[in-house]
Amino acid sequence: MKRISWIQRSLIVLFTLLLSGFSWASTPDIHWIKISATDKVQRTAIANTGITIEYVGEDHVTGIAKSAELEQLKSRFNVEVNFPMTVEMMDYPSDDSKFHNYDELTTALTTLANENPDIVRMKSIGQSHEGRDILVVRIGEESSDQSALPGVIFMGGHHAREHISVEMPLMLAQYLVREYRAGNDRIVNFVRHRDIHIIPIVNPDGAEHDISGGRYKMWRKNRKNNGDGSFGVDLNRNYGYEWGTGGSSTNKSSDTYMGEEPFSEPESRAIRDYVSEHDNITILLSYHTFSELILYPWGHSYDPIGDNSAYRVHDTMARRMAQWNRYTPQQSSDLYIASGDTTDWSFGRHGIISFTFELDPKNFWQGGFYPGEDKIDVVFNKNIEPALYLIENSENPYGVLQPTHMKFGLQSPLIQ
Repeated sequence: MKRISWIQRSLIVLFTLLLSGFSWASTPDIHWIKISATDKVQRTAIANTGITIEYVGEDHVTGIAKSAELEQLKSRFNVEVNFPMTVEMMDYPSDDSKFHNYDELTTALTTLANENPDIVRMKSIGQSHEGRDILVVRIGEESSDQSALPGVIFMGGHHAREHISVEMPLMLAQYLVREYRAGNDRIVNFVRHRDIHIIPIVNPDGAEHDISGGRYKMWRKNRKNNGDGSFGVDLNRNYGYEWGTGGSSTNKSSDTYMGEEPFSEPESRAIRDYVSEHDNITILLSYHTFSELILYPWGHSYDPIGDNSAYRVHDTMARRMAQWNRYTPQQSSDLYIASGDTTDWSFGRHGIISFTFELDPKNFWQGGFYPGEDKIDVVFNKNIEPALYLIENSENPYGVLQPTHMKFGLQSPLIQ
């Protein structure tokens, strides 16, 4: 089955507005809002209120707020409440049958490992609050000493509603195995000479909650019981480097609640411990949605990375990858300050060249967090070459600064 298109979705929203007479007494307590903001300082002030900014325009941001947050926002900013997030805007998860729920994802990874034991190993790196395993597949020829090889790690699913961020790393693992078996020389070389780690979902509890009961819930955080009637910590504000220094919230009900302390959550601790145990990892990519961006540290500071060579590596690689996926490359804090995220920690603590991809679509009206299953292959095809570029350059990321550095073209078979 196919989901409705974003054009159809927009018409449904408009039709719902007309039918309701713009009365929203019975709608859920989540609103899509537009706030005037012309620079990163103003955007940071907005982010510091605890709402989630989902799109940055030239003179505004759009994002998600609860009713309780609206009055505070209206007292400080020029806020336009576009509409509440209604049931009609979310559709049924059952219409997105190509997306993998947790059990289906586990089955897919298990099958990949069991059918390819010579190059794929799977294990749990920890468990979530609700006891679900956080799984990693490690790809490389069994005969090689993988820990002695250049390592690269891909992960997705920090935020529950960002389901396409889970599909991308899963499909990357499947692609590498398939092309290795097909004798693709480039991929065979990678599997023999790289240590590739893939963690498709960091937040399995939140993702399962978001699709439970037959309708999407716009859920972002994990499912920690905060003890005050609220649930969840924003895992991408819970990492330990410059934690809690801006763009996150101490309000437990906020979507950007940072947790009681750095690495308070079993999910973020699992990533911390796994990455720390593998000191051969030189590059990290964390998939998110949406906005079509390539982001790199810092997120907690407007200042660029102090090591000029490291800054240039991030900038050079981001610009190169943008030539393939047509995303916008930039320092994360050029959007707004956000502290406690994965890439600030992985680079700040370990010196790992680190990126966040905000995948398709561009904005809410093109599907937002729920663009439909038809978008999965589109996103994968746009982003496979950047992923292979990172695998290639994990041997020496700083080599991209050399004038003789090889530039790769689009050599990868596409998903039809």
